[in-house]
Amino acid sequence: MIKILIADDHSVVRRGIKQILSEEPEMQIVGEASNSEELIEKLNAEEWDLLILDITMPGKSGLDVLIEIKQKMPELKILILSMHPEEEIAMRALKSGANGYLNKESAPSELIKAIKKVIAGGKYISSNLAELLIMNINNESNKAIHELLSEREFQVFCLLASGNSLTEIAEKFNLSIKTISTYRTRIMVKMNLKSNVELTHYAIKHKLVIN
Repeated sequence: MIKILIADDHSVVRRGIKQILSEEPEMQIVGEASNSEELIEKLNAEEWDLLILDITMPGKSGLDVLIEIKQKMPELKILILSMHPEEEIAMRALKSGANGYLNKESAPSELIKAIKKVIAGGKYISSNLAELLIMNINNESNKAIHELLSEREFQVFCLLASGNSLTEIAEKFNLSIKTISTYRTRIMVKMNLKSNVELTHYAIKHKLVIN
């Protein structure tokens, strides 16, 4: 029996996942978490075979949570299920230790296959993402400017582009507003941007946020 924990802050998504897996007798969803703190508590309380993780939940950044979990529980299989465009988030998630990445729009048709592959020890990516990876390899010399950002800078960049204020971002990461302001300054310098408007336009153009 595959013991599965779902971490997603939307109850309708959790119900949808359970519905998809309801006809798979070897897969048992026995835990749910709606934020990063609840997730860590459940992971520490018992052992799991698979974690289905939304990359954006209240509390810590999903990528930070992913890295933290993989450091403490390297054997735990983690499948990312996200609404974010695959082009950028998927690459960072896989580099951070995820065993697979699946866009929520593809979940109804691909979730079972993704779980089976990850549990078997493989890496799961969609055919669309596979094509993107090949394109990235072929265009390695033409990297986009945002790829120069550090992990934290990229997280702050995405939140700014989504309309979050410095105060909101500071609260999300449990950091000072001054620290987040410093990150913003670094982002602007590295990317040669002059305002949040330019930053948002760049993010939309490169499909880094859902507008």
